[in-house]
Amino acid sequence: WLSESPTFNSSTFNLQLFSSITNHQSQSTQFRYPHLVSLPAQIAVKFTEEEAEYLSVRPVRRQTFQLAELVDMILGITGKDLPRIQQILHSGTIVFNFYRYWWQGFDANEDELAALLAKFPDADPSRAFRAEECTVMLLAGKSYQPSQPAGASQAGHTHVHFSLPANAVEFRREEIARKKLFSGKSFWDVLMLCSQSPSPVPAPNSASGSATRSAPAYLGYSYLRRADVYSIEIAPAQAASLARDAEKLAPRTVRALAPQISAATHILFLCPRHSSTL
Repeated sequence: WLSESPTFNSSTFNLQLFSSITNHQSQSTQFRYPHLVSLPAQIAVKFTEEEAEYLSVRPVRRQTFQLAELVDMILGITGKDLPRIQQILHSGTIVFNFYRYWWQGFDANEDELAALLAKFPDADPSRAFRAEECTVMLLAGKSYQPSQPAGASQAGHTHVHFSLPANAVEFRREEIARKKLFSGKSFWDVLMLCSQSPSPVPAPNSASGSATRSAPAYLGYSYLRRADVYSIEIAPAQAASLARDAEKLAPRTVRALAPQISAATHILFLCPRHSSTL
């Protein structure tokens, strides 16, 4: 019996044990970090209206998205946060503009996804404010805390997502630019004049402490609106004057917002980017 027993080889045993452990760790790693695949050109997407009720009876619609279209929608929520975008593509679902979208999730290759994101705009603090490019203005109240201008504290990274204030009053140029009969200006004109008015905040090096004239400050790029965002601070007297002008010049729907206008502390100017490399 002893002569028929296999000879124990410690070197062989240790090698087999090491190989077994290595294979187990490799399988565990593959389970936690699935194999990244090339980005699909098209994604079959289902979507329906998002409801608060537990059971939705809304119809489910289907649409084929180009990859850039789907990523563009995700950017409106995340900005160029690559890990978060990867996570959303993997989860296969997102809620956007009161609709829920879902698709077969996939694990996006990081390099390919980064190359795709590079085709989308970045914040550009060098872009000067031009009144003729502005299409939307937002009036925000004292609860709004403007973020630091893009690039100021990002160590040169200007792709940080800029989120617009949730409770701001929004005015579109086409809605309030029409002049009333016998009126030489519109409410849009009055709001735009604020961008040329002296700042209510004294300049740091001003000996007299008086207000100084300054252009709207660049805040960042909104992927949701596909626009550069600028801001000015307004004094309470300016806000009260705007409310009075709204009563005289604005449409009825805007006149109803006079209390919110009089409480505004900031005006945000949205200037869309019309050119795209996509």
